[in-house]
Amino acid sequence: MKTLKNMEAIFTVAVAIACGASYVSSMQPSATRTAAEAQASTIPVVVVSAKRLTEQEKKISLIEERQALLGNATASML
Repeated sequence: MKTLKNMEAIFTVAVAIACGASYVSSMQPSATRTAAEAQASTIPVVVVSAKRLTEQEKKISLIEERQALLGNATASML
């Protein structure tokens, strides 16, 4: 009976130490958090300042793109 009480006390102390260590480690900044924050602050920003294509220009662009793809496909088949 006395052994079980000692084991209970050891378990309680171990849980208290584990909880304390977990709390302390969560308060310290980790290397992965700081690396992620550094990467987030250095993300390049792209600004596009161009006109939008009209409907006709889009159709012409798609036709030219398809012709280029078909030309490359037939050239590779030879």
